[in-house]
Amino acid sequence: MIDQPRTGIGDLPFASMGDLGLDKKRVTQCALSRICGVCAQSLDRPVAFVGSGEELARNAFHFPPTHRACAEHALTHWAPTWSASLGHSSPPESWVLVTTSGFEFVRQNADAVDRRPVFSPNSILEQVETPALRST
Repeated sequence: MIDQPRTGIGDLPFASMGDLGLDKKRVTQCALSRICGVCAQSLDRPVAFVGSGEELARNAFHFPPTHRACAEHALTHWAPTWSASLGHSSPPESWVLVTTSGFEFVRQNADAVDRRPVFSPNSILEQVETPALRST
């Protein structure tokens, strides 16, 4: 695995619409094509997910899978000041990064309160929790 973020990282993560949150079409594209939600390049194993402690507890992440280095880039560059770009309308109490060898992509039904699709890691290999990252 490459330790530096992949090429193609722009001002926004690939799956993001900035202040508007996540782009549902691109989130689905990431899932079905196994491409990174940050750089849009093909994923290898393990994949990483970034999200809140609450998402970890539910095993349901909204931001698509990423490369480990891209997840670290997202936590460093967007999480502190622009949590909407990672699918959170406000910064969570803590951010987590998990790695896994596989995941399920779950599309919510019409009865769900939160209809955004989610990613459920099927076996967590590594889990790193950080306090809320806020700009200073």
